[in-house]
Amino acid sequence: MLRSRFLRSAVVGLLLAGALTRSLFAAESSASAPRNVVIILSDDHRYDFMSFHEHAPDFLQTPNLDRMAAEGAHLKNAFVTTSLCSPSRASILSGQYAHRHGVVDNTTPIPERTRFFPSDLQAAGYKTAFFGKWHMGESDDRPRPGFDRWLSFEGQGVYRDPLFNIDGEEVQCEGYTTDLLTDYALDWLQQQPADQPFLLYLSHKAVHSKFEPAERHLDAYGDIKIPYPATMARTESNAAGKPRWVQDQRFSWHGVEYPYHGRTDFDTFYRNYAETLLALDENVGRVLDYLEEHGLAENTLVLYLGDNGFLLGEHGLIDKRHAYEASIRIPMLAWCPGYVPAGSTIEPLVRNIDIAPTLLELTGATSSIAMDGLSFLPLLHGDTLNTATTDREFLYEYYWEYAYPQTPTTFALRGDRYKYITYQGIWDKSELYDLQTDPEERHNLIDVPAMHDIALAMRHRLFDRLEADNAMQVPVRRGDYQAGERLLHD
Repeated sequence: MLRSRFLRSAVVGLLLAGALTRSLFAAESSASAPRNVVIILSDDHRYDFMSFHEHAPDFLQTPNLDRMAAEGAHLKNAFVTTSLCSPSRASILSGQYAHRHGVVDNTTPIPERTRFFPSDLQAAGYKTAFFGKWHMGESDDRPRPGFDRWLSFEGQGVYRDPLFNIDGEEVQCEGYTTDLLTDYALDWLQQQPADQPFLLYLSHKAVHSKFEPAERHLDAYGDIKIPYPATMARTESNAAGKPRWVQDQRFSWHGVEYPYHGRTDFDTFYRNYAETLLALDENVGRVLDYLEEHGLAENTLVLYLGDNGFLLGEHGLIDKRHAYEASIRIPMLAWCPGYVPAGSTIEPLVRNIDIAPTLLELTGATSSIAMDGLSFLPLLHGDTLNTATTDREFLYEYYWEYAYPQTPTTFALRGDRYKYITYQGIWDKSELYDLQTDPEERHNLIDVPAMHDIALAMRHRLFDRLEADNAMQVPVRRGDYQAGERLLHD
């Protein structure tokens, strides 16, 4: 099932036209700011797995995400500050780094001191609703503060016939979870009075493993040839300069040679991932159609983003957690006809911690949360950011997990050009990449004498930041999970 190259060319043309006509932005952005917000959050969706993207696989079809980009904005340099489900979701909701909000892994309960911005929108008169994967506290799906309407499930949930917690009551449902979550979300929207501002947070399970496409999409990509990334092959050039633990991990749970301890093969893994994305894309289209059909489109900002990136063979790895580009980059799209200029490409770097302050500025709500992020609202209607520097260097942090010990605690600084990565609790080399000349991160410059000063300066900035935030206490967590399965208890 091959995508029409004409369609791709047309969409790319729209995007380029939008980027080249910034003089029109002032006129278009004169429209009043939307008051409603819809966040559509996907799970493990790669930044380039949208068919309009210049690096998308040729076979891929995501017509509704393409539509969002053609009718809105593509934030092409969007990142997470922790590439792991729960910490990233907490960062989106709090505007804080993981070391500040305290949700440092997928099993630790949310600290009592942690607050999320939907409570601030509630206080400002908004009706708020959450539908989908919460996954902060692992098995805890009870309703959380900040939401008038609640639908969730334990942990990762299932793709078919889910057991939902709806406002505190267990409800067994039949059907495909991606479709069901959208059904409930649209039903809630239909119940809102015309004059009632709202926040809808639609948080999908898809496309998290174990990937299960909807029945209508089974074998949709069965005959495609997998486009292996250049850094996937086990060659001396790909291994050169990489830490030893990275080279070894290709034979582990999160490696291409032994994925999920041999429970799948890479090609099947890849195809199932792409096929599971099809239903997610369809349901994005359902939300956009509903808003247009009910006269809400021009008064509602829709943000689509992933909770983290996903490696599909890069450096011999699968999954996320690592500080490499495919792991920390995410898809991000903004859509609001008349407010977000159609076909625009937003170049400046934005982060998941910037979502909360952006939406607070949009809605005029105030918050007592000490946020690390900065609003990027001006970018959505063609302006520039009011920052002291054009290099929006940010901290990346990942804390070692008992269940997945192959990946060490990781700290990194990622700027517009250079990335510095170092590891805690393992005797191995650090990494430095020039992303301008080496976007695939093939050449570790850490041992190049001419790069010594850059590496040292970035290392100092990284630890100065951690020290300033009182984040030098690396957390140690009780481990009740191993290799993706719950351990037996006495």
